[in-house]
Amino acid sequence: MRYFLLEVGNLNGLLFMLIAIMLGPAIVLAIIGFAVKNKNKKAAKILFILAAVYVIVSLGICGALLTG
Repeated sequence: MRYFLLEVGNLNGLLFMLIAIMLGPAIVLAIIGFAVKNKNKKAAKILFILAAVYVIVSLGICGALLTG
């Protein structure tokens, strides 16, 4: 039996998953912020700030994981 999941040769899936974790929630928060922008400007501003903070924190944590 061959276990392809244990091979270390191709790590594209892991890299894609880390990038999705880094940017995915921030993109979703920004899209929700643009959708809410016309109805409630204060809520949209909070969502944009949360998206920016999430990107800064996730780039710091996941970036450290990718470089190390």
